Amino acid sequence: MERLTVVIFVLVVSSICSTFGQTCEGNCGKQLDSCSCHSTCTSLSSCCADYKEFCVDIFPYSGSIFGGTDFVILDASFNESSNIVCRFNNDTNTLGYVDENGQGHCISPLLYQTGWVPLHISSDNGTTFSQVGAWLSVHTGKLDSKFKATLDNSTKWQYYGTPNVGGTLEMAWNTSLVRAERVNIELWGYRETGEPYSEHWQAEWEYLYSLAKDHPNDGSFSFLPKPAENGFSSWELGAIRVSSSANPDGMRNVHAVWTEDHALAWHLEQKFRDDSAVWALDKCLAWDQLENQLPNFLSEIIDCPCTLAQARADTGRFHTDYGCDIEKGSVCTYHPGSVHCVRAIQASPKYAAGQQCCYDSTGAQVLTADSIGGSTPDRAHDWGSPPYRTPPRVPGESHWVYDVLSFYYCCLWSDNCHYYFKHRPSSDCRRYQSPSSAVVFGDPHFITFDGVSYSFNGKGEYSLVTSADKHLTIQGRTEPVNGDMIKATKLSAVAMREAASDVVEVRLLSGHNSLQVLLNQKALSFTEQSWMDLDGVFVFSPTSTNVTVMFPSGAGVEVRLREGTMATTVLLPEGFKDSTLGLLGKLNGDAKDDLILSNGQLVQNNSDPQELFNFGASWAISNTSALFTYDSTYLLETYYHAHRHDASFVPVFSVPENPDDPLYNQVSEICSGQGSQFCRYDILVGRNLSLGNATRLSYQSHISLVDDLKRVISCGWLSPPTNGKKEGTTYLQGAKVRLSCDDGFSLQGSSVRTCQENGQWFGEETTCVVPNNLPGIVAGSVIGAITIIVMITTIVLHSRKQKRKVCAASAPEEGMSSEAF
Repeated sequence: MERLTVVIFVLVVSSICSTFGQTCEGNCGKQLDSCSCHSTCTSLSSCCADYKEFCVDIFPYSGSIFGGTDFVILDASFNESSNIVCRFNNDTNTLGYVDENGQGHCISPLLYQTGWVPLHISSDNGTTFSQVGAWLSVHTGKLDSKFKATLDNSTKWQYYGTPNVGGTLEMAWNTSLVRAERVNIELWGYRETGEPYSEHWQAEWEYLYSLAKDHPNDGSFSFLPKPAENGFSSWELGAIRVSSSANPDGMRNVHAVWTEDHALAWHLEQKFRDDSAVWALDKCLAWDQLENQLPNFLSEIIDCPCTLAQARADTGRFHTDYGCDIEKGSVCTYHPGSVHCVRAIQASPKYAAGQQCCYDSTGAQVLTADSIGGSTPDRAHDWGSPPYRTPPRVPGESHWVYDVLSFYYCCLWSDNCHYYFKHRPSSDCRRYQSPSSAVVFGDPHFITFDGVSYSFNGKGEYSLVTSADKHLTIQGRTEPVNGDMIKATKLSAVAMREAASDVVEVRLLSGHNSLQVLLNQKALSFTEQSWMDLDGVFVFSPTSTNVTVMFPSGAGVEVRLREGTMATTVLLPEGFKDSTLGLLGKLNGDAKDDLILSNGQLVQNNSDPQELFNFGASWAISNTSALFTYDSTYLLETYYHAHRHDASFVPVFSVPENPDDPLYNQVSEICSGQGSQFCRYDILVGRNLSLGNATRLSYQSHISLVDDLKRVISCGWLSPPTNGKKEGTTYLQGAKVRLSCDDGFSLQGSSVRTCQENGQWFGEETTCVVPNNLPGIVAGSVIGAITIIVMITTIVLHSRKQKRKVCAASAPEEGMSSEAF
């Protein structure tokens, strides 16, 4: 009966909409009286007749932050007289056009921000902007290479003019990315002006000069660079644009393809080519003086994880740095010796600074005190920081200006890295605290933040995590396995929000073979980009079965599709301690108080299925607090217009032990060890061997994650002694560092230091000293003096003896009488 009521309601709304003719012009995202302009209306068939005309989609929906992408405005109608203007972020206009098929087009502009940008479209040359959409601006480092012009041997471009680097430079592009037979190839530069951290600090992208004009659009260009004239060599950072020759020189926001931003070594002044090391040292020293005057940002950035395993597991706070990715062959240009780097996802709160952490093949963190390839903090976060647009928050470019060009000056173009590392020292991991993890998987089974395991097979929508202190809400929806034929449920959707962020929902698509991500109840497409900057939240979805959601607090939610079920892991940093409630428990390190009902009562018996069921049911959400999307008759009937916990659905509480069951013998082959009870339930109750195996894998993955996130003790960097050296660059518990002295010096203290459980180095401080030879000198002097005395005494005695002999030989006879005397 309820289903019939909902169907009739939808039909009536559609009929009223057609009758009264309400319009979506100026109403996109709203629910009108007689029809809907909300994105859910398409699936509910309740849209106003002109919904797609005014609430538009575009293709492609994303492009480089540099602009130049030509996109089509889908479904909306235009005519030859339409003068299209597109307005981005309410302040940047570009001109569009109507093609031969009557489709409207626009060109994306050069922006100083990433993420979804509001888009308004006019067909009357900017008088009114009646159509509404959105554009995704993408960091150049995250943009697929097929959408960029490529620099052949980019290292050569960025070292050009240094010793033994010269000759012709070459670049290439896909000709379909520029709609023209002939093109201009232009150099654009970036710089930041004004006093840092003042309101006058500004970002500038400017056209500098053309490398070629009216060049055939054949997809390639080569040239022999020469030092720039007219002062242009003062621009040390930029990118090359390829655009139609029909455009005036340097015209902004035209259809074009760009190279990546890079250090413009190839166009620097002649002084650089005459002696690049001296030129670079002068720049390095000037940067050193500037850094001495700027605020210290190091104290407010997050510490690095101690190990590569921790860094890859802490997905709520760290993400792969695409410049050094172990999944892509560990090509680490700026971090030689490292195999993988991660970046802190969030910029620091006051200075918008970033953190980068790099690791070697053993999984140990690489420090700049030991290697040029070590982890380096950044004055400007590479990915920028809201509200973007002004330094040091401009994505990519601010980082280049303050952290990368200086690395070229001090380390790559000259051998003066000590200046760079004085201001960009690695932070070790002594203050790093791993997040705590909890998980929902299978039919569904729960492991709380403090490690309590239980099953809850209620049907409805429930609070997984709620934190009033951190304003975090994570909700889960369950539905029966295989309809109502099996009395067990599974997680089918997770919706979440932190403070005033966008609402992100991840749910099973029909057929349960992929995941769908919704942003504020509208489906997101990841066909073009796997990473999205949203309002107060980031989303990463490299495949249709894998989604990670990251919030400013450091909270992370991972959703993995396994055999038609959603394995959902929640990661919370230390700041959430004592502030969480819900099905995933109270995070405080005490397992005994994890299972608290919404009324504050504590579950008395964790092994009582009925008591656990009552606990779960108590966390059913209300209509007013629900974050979910109800865009189908089924969802409206089953959840929105019904009790959020279906009391009529009574699941199977315990695993049936029936030796005659045809699946019984196979259970022992698949399910073994810890967590086997979950695997057994999903096979013997869920009647699905694959599901049981997926449950086993999900459990093992969680155990591995917990192990990767275990606290690691670090004793911190240990310096080699002055006039000595050390062997070993790992500083974690149990690590040994061997110390020795240079030739001519003597070691005092311990030759081996061991990192102890208390975070202190065992052994005495090691020093290398000049050998002390005073005792030997004294002994030698004494022996020498004694030798001289003996020699003198011997000579004197010998002399006297000789005199007596002479006297005896010359005396008279009476001398004998005298002798007798």
